[in-house]
Amino acid sequence: MKIVSAKSAFPKDYYQQEVLFEALVEYWGDQLEKPDVLRRLYNNVGVDGRYLSIPIDEYPKIKGWGEANDHWIATALDLGEQAVRGAAAGAGLDVRDIGAIYFTSVTGISAPSIDALLVNKMGLSPNIKRTPIFGLGCVAGAAGISRASDYVRAYPDQVAVTLAVELCSLTIQRQDLSMANLIASGLFGDGAAAVIVAGANRKLDGPKILGTKSVFYPATEEMMGWKISERGFAIVLSPEVPNLIQGQLGSDVETFFAGLGRKASDVKSWVLHTGGPKVLQATASALGLQNGELAASWECLRRTGNLSSASVLCVLEEVMKNRRPAPGTLGLLAAMGPGFCSELVALEW
Repeated sequence: MKIVSAKSAFPKDYYQQEVLFEALVEYWGDQLEKPDVLRRLYNNVGVDGRYLSIPIDEYPKIKGWGEANDHWIATALDLGEQAVRGAAAGAGLDVRDIGAIYFTSVTGISAPSIDALLVNKMGLSPNIKRTPIFGLGCVAGAAGISRASDYVRAYPDQVAVTLAVELCSLTIQRQDLSMANLIASGLFGDGAAAVIVAGANRKLDGPKILGTKSVFYPATEEMMGWKISERGFAIVLSPEVPNLIQGQLGSDVETFFAGLGRKASDVKSWVLHTGGPKVLQATASALGLQNGELAASWECLRRTGNLSSASVLCVLEEVMKNRRPAPGTLGLLAAMGPGFCSELVALEW
């Protein structure tokens, strides 16, 4: 099994962080009692700018969750098609060669799901196996790769695609001035990414998938997710997330690689979810990384913010295109998210 291609796609509208800050100060108006707190948060999240699904002056005009979700469907279809077509082309494949699609998102809903709508829009195979995934949040990109690898292990002549589309800006809550929502308003952005995984019998190039592991942490369901009401999605984000990462991730990675007959200390390539500064710092500390090993994650965070499930796929694209390790290098692709849980994928470049 190999990862043979990764491709991101973004909306056309990109805004610097200062522009987004000024727009949100105006959006919240007198509700925002301390704009200086919001400015400090924006200055500390390590983000230069982010893409938005619609022009920035259109957000105050959205009348309710239904209208926001209509924007989500339209943009998800556009970005989803771009990402899948780009990933297929990058692997030298036609989109009809794809045998299975794993679609992940946690920022909108559609029935039929976006993957079904893309079958019609793109002319995908009518026999494609579809698995829409909702609720995994930031971990879903890595989980999608794991599930795609399960599929091609069973069907080694086939290829599967994992598609993540997250349009976080469309979840903005006008009535929510909680610290979690203020942080989210400065950290999360919009974007999509697709990754193609090929079975062992396909003669395509890319890092081998040596194994995968899922880890669930009991009684942590209140740490991250959404509170869903008639207003839409309200962020749930505990300040304890970095502490959980610090306490669990290192031993999980060691156990994972030991089960593969490898050593975690031999890992030299790291493809990790962008999270935010505190998450990345906790990750580096948990894994004993002190020499810029997470540079690709920091760079993707700086350019586009946290893209939830699409983030780790964008980091993978960055590594594959611009920071590709030497052949034989041992690597780890990983993300964590609501549940609380982690997903680990061992790679050999």
